[in-house]
Amino acid sequence: MLRKFLIALSLLALSLPGLPSLAQAADITGTAKVRDGDSVLIGNNRIRLGGIDAPSSDQLCLNTKGERWTCGVAARDELAKYTEGKNWVCHARAIDRRGRTVARCEVGGEDIQKWLVRSGWALAYARMSHDYDADEAAAREAKAGMWQGAFIAPWDWRVRNKKTTILGATKPPDGAHSVLLASASGPVAPSPDCTIKGNVNSAGECIYHTPNSRWYTQIKMKISKGTRWFCSVDEAEAAGCRKTKR
Repeated sequence: MLRKFLIALSLLALSLPGLPSLAQAADITGTAKVRDGDSVLIGNNRIRLGGIDAPSSDQLCLNTKGERWTCGVAARDELAKYTEGKNWVCHARAIDRRGRTVARCEVGGEDIQKWLVRSGWALAYARMSHDYDADEAAAREAKAGMWQGAFIAPWDWRVRNKKTTILGATKPPDGAHSVLLASASGPVAPSPDCTIKGNVNSAGECIYHTPNSRWYTQIKMKISKGTRWFCSVDEAEAAGCRKTKR
């Protein structure tokens, strides 16, 4: 009896509106608002570009002179400029833990993930797909985008420490580790556009603070404490953070 009840309940859930399987879900189309190098908003749909990983807006890289530059902001802005006014067609594949639709997207008929990786603004996310491995190799050979100097893989940047690997088309300059990590753990925002502070409270919640928030100046930016710089409220909320109540 219990087994029959559970089967009936499952069939009912599948028949409810608003719960289509991804295999049957319609493509998401329209112009997109770019949030960062691998996530966009089309209408009310938050989309994560699958198979790749781009630097977050707070990420810094080193150029050919060993100087820091805002590669995360550049990846976001280059994607926005390249796709401005163009129609997106995104084929849904899954839903990630943040509730975003993971999708393969075409812009003007072009695989936009392929363009991002080949242009050096994202890496092939080999943990999920090897579709863009050849494009990453081509970007590295051409020293395109992030590959012009030295950088940390986006997935490592989010949990970086003194043992984090430094990537680059050539041998990273001496001191690359200290330069990149100092920018992350120091009190100075990585860019004038990225001044929102995010920290984790005692309950494990991510809280963001704008410059006019009450506790803003008291938040000390240290990786060991789970802090992070954000460039917009949308970006902070997309990362699962909520606004401070004070």
